[in-house]
Amino acid sequence: MRIVCDTYIPFLLEAVQKAWPQVEIIPLKPEEIDAAAVREADVLVVRTRTQVNEALLAVSNVKLVCTATIGFDHIDTAYCESRGIRWMSCPGCNAQAVCDYIEEAIEELISNFKFQISNSPTIGVVGVGHVGSLVAKMAERRGMKVLLNDPPKGIGVSLDELARNSDIITFHVPLDASTYHMCNEAFLASCKPDAVIINAARGGVVDEEALLRSGHPFILDTWENEPHINPDVLQRALLASMHIAGYSVEGKRNAAQMCLNGIAEQFNLPPIDISKSQELDISKQKGDSAPGWLSRISESLKANPTLFESLRKSYPLRGA
Repeated sequence: MRIVCDTYIPFLLEAVQKAWPQVEIIPLKPEEIDAAAVREADVLVVRTRTQVNEALLAVSNVKLVCTATIGFDHIDTAYCESRGIRWMSCPGCNAQAVCDYIEEAIEELISNFKFQISNSPTIGVVGVGHVGSLVAKMAERRGMKVLLNDPPKGIGVSLDELARNSDIITFHVPLDASTYHMCNEAFLASCKPDAVIINAARGGVVDEEALLRSGHPFILDTWENEPHINPDVLQRALLASMHIAGYSVEGKRNAAQMCLNGIAEQFNLPPIDISKSQELDISKQKGDSAPGWLSRISESLKANPTLFESLRKSYPLRGA
């Protein structure tokens, strides 16, 4: 049995080599994962940087595709299903890390930018899944009024009502035909003039050109056309980061564990419990989590806009 995996997924390689010696695992950089590389693979484990589609899989032996991410818009799920290829994502794996990112963004809006948020500010949370529900609870704990919008779940107010009444609006939706550019010119025109827009969901949820024209302050972690981001959007952002909101030790461990669980189930392999393997502890590599960490990331990215991808790859995981 052979697994091809993205080399930037921590824990996975070590866990497989230790627990499943009969399994061959081949770590590759995202740019190395092509049709030739996956031809003889049974399992493919990727992140958002790999487009999993007919061009990649047509001549492969792949039976299972795992993405170590919440989102899966980089996977052509219809094609996989037509070929009988099972696919799985890792919903909720890094939800707490993204919630922590939003809380840090709020802290820095108040402390670093002296943002004049009312005594009882209102936050609009668009998308109330694993991440959005945590963000809502965090905001309530901080004494904020929370407006929710999630029509597929039948939760909350209309998008228009949320726009008109929120001081901060944060998006936590997948990217699909219904959410592409949902934050568009019409939406932004209906917002309060100084409402802060935060996107830590997927690039494409926010129409960045409309955002620039609107004059609204904004914070972005996810971008259109990553990693080739718009330099004007970057420089205008209050805070900017390179798609690392969910990058925590806990989040990465959760994602690797969920992928391993899926592989074990599919191929009748003995389960692996990463938390019990001391050799897999990478907490010593944890990154900057002191107050102001988002501002420091933003300064680094704005100073080196062409290094988006390398900064992302080298970003030390937060937390332990």
